[in-house]
Amino acid sequence: MTVQGLFSAKAAAAAKPSAIPRIAIVGRGFSGMMTAIALMKTVRTPFHLQLFDPNSSVSGGQALSSARRSAILNTRVRDLSVSTGDADDFNDWLCSNAEFRAAVPAAIPGFRQIFVPKEIFSDYVYQRFSEALATRKDITVQVSHEPVVAIRRSHGHRFLLEHAGPANPLFDTVFLATGYGLPQADLLSGEGAPVRAQRLVGRPHTILLGSGIRVVDQLLQLRDEGYGGQITIVSKHGFLPQSHTPNSAEPVFPAEELPKDLPDILRFIRNACREAEEAGRSWQSVMNGLRKHARSLWRALPGRQKQQFNRHLRAIYDSHRNRLPEAMYLRLKRELAGGNTVLRRGIAGRQGLSGIFFTPAGSAAEEVIHAERVIDCRCRAADLEAPLLQSLFAAGLAMPDELGLGIAVNQRGEPYLEDGSAVDGIFAIGPLGLGSLPDIDLVPEIVSQAYAAAEEVAARAFPQCRAM
Repeated sequence: MTVQGLFSAKAAAAAKPSAIPRIAIVGRGFSGMMTAIALMKTVRTPFHLQLFDPNSSVSGGQALSSARRSAILNTRVRDLSVSTGDADDFNDWLCSNAEFRAAVPAAIPGFRQIFVPKEIFSDYVYQRFSEALATRKDITVQVSHEPVVAIRRSHGHRFLLEHAGPANPLFDTVFLATGYGLPQADLLSGEGAPVRAQRLVGRPHTILLGSGIRVVDQLLQLRDEGYGGQITIVSKHGFLPQSHTPNSAEPVFPAEELPKDLPDILRFIRNACREAEEAGRSWQSVMNGLRKHARSLWRALPGRQKQQFNRHLRAIYDSHRNRLPEAMYLRLKRELAGGNTVLRRGIAGRQGLSGIFFTPAGSAAEEVIHAERVIDCRCRAADLEAPLLQSLFAAGLAMPDELGLGIAVNQRGEPYLEDGSAVDGIFAIGPLGLGSLPDIDLVPEIVSQAYAAAEEVAARAFPQCRAM
């Protein structure tokens, strides 16, 4: 999907560009496109929107990066609406798609409980973006492929976005929607490396780095394409995604007062899962219910315990919240049981000409895992040393969160500083705020945050709306 650069001639003729508020979105993955949709639906005054992304096509971001139709989202249709006022919007869109209805007849009359290919969800998001734009004759949208390298305050409350182009424009509001950053390609590079590796490896062997949804997706893609060689999954902590229930697990969570200490919280959640299973429910129901309380629990933790959670518990937490559709999970289990796919726990080091250097968990001895291909499937934290983020820190427009995962933000995605004050005019949407907002890398949370940020922008245009 490619946005060609859409302009409204009528709006350009109706108002001078200098009189129209200018809004920039840096990034055109799901977070960026969702932000654009929310702005067009919420901000009722004319504005100019400029989307910055060096990639020429619109993708779903790192978490939705696969374009093959066999790549399935790990969230049910019912939780993927881009409309906060209509939870069935995606389901209705699927119901109106005759080709999809013919391919999945068993789900008629609705598709709320099923998992769909990522490409279909991307088509839905882009169509909703196009429809939102078509209804707004008073705004203009421009796409720029120049990478933004710095953001600085200029001319009072406006922001200067610096890039390699001849003109560096000023904006009234800036949204950072860069997700996790760009996914890394195969680690082995250079024309000679794969050939030499082929000679050293006794049989075809591929290494996958990571432990989340993306590594399972890559594994199954290789098998679907007919790859019969050995596959080694290298995971730091050794946790792979757990399974969704066959049917939707309705959220449940104990109503009593929640603990505020990390060990007590862990015991509380374990007990809740045990009690749910004894009552005929599932631990997945408890994890779904936990999402409503995750942020309040997180805010109550002292910084030291947040660091402990990030070092020792985040991997197992992620494996239980980012779950696989049951069919994918069963395929994964069969792969591991068959022996042609192996999970190894430890640290992946530097790559060599014939594979990677690897330190197994519990050992100080480094070894080499020989392979002709190494694919990095890890979702990395934001690079805090990147020039763009460094420019924000240097200008006092943001600060790193206490875990060093990204930018410290509030619920709306506004960066906040050491004194607790929010920075007006800048928002970080989606995974950039993961250190401050648990689960902000999931679609429903990104949708809610994008609309909350858009409502804040609208309230600035209509101050009376704040009191409503």
